[in-house]
Amino acid sequence: MTETETTASAMRDTARMWWLWLVAGIGWVIFSVIVLQFDTQSAAAVGIIFGLMLLVAGLQYVMVGTQVEGWNWLWYVFGAILIIGGFTALFYPTRTFLAIANILGFLFAIIGLIWIMEAFVTKEGNDLWWISLVAGILMIALGFWLGGQFLFTKVETLLVFAGIWALMKGIIDIIIAFQVKKLGKISAGV
Repeated sequence: MTETETTASAMRDTARMWWLWLVAGIGWVIFSVIVLQFDTQSAAAVGIIFGLMLLVAGLQYVMVGTQVEGWNWLWYVFGAILIIGGFTALFYPTRTFLAIANILGFLFAIIGLIWIMEAFVTKEGNDLWWISLVAGILMIALGFWLGGQFLFTKVETLLVFAGIWALMKGIIDIIIAFQVKKLGKISAGV
């Protein structure tokens, strides 16, 4: 089997899993709607929501790391950081809420940086890589804006931006799902 045939076979195997990105993307969009409708009375609930968001995002990055070659260590590192943060948030939800409210701008800037790096890493095989780039730039801009501003209260600000983050993540995952499916069809013709 030649290298081209091996690569095409790997692309077809990955393309069979395209629906996982679609399901995750739809889940993120639904989750964003729920977060944006959430009752702001409980700081612990906000910490738990963030912990779950971080865990799901971390697991997604680890899954992607198992599917790519070359830069997979980067996906594992980002996934591990998010998973550790998620467990910490679940174990200390009230403290997590207070900490996140105080450093929310920094967190969004970091997430934006991760998305920008993800865009450039996947540029070669993804025609729509620029969407992750634009989303990353927007997240960094939101992070800097949030560093100097507050919406209504820290709780409401946290919920609004968590909803925006989940919505952006969902849209990106849905687009990736169809790009992975398209790559599978292209590799079938090789």
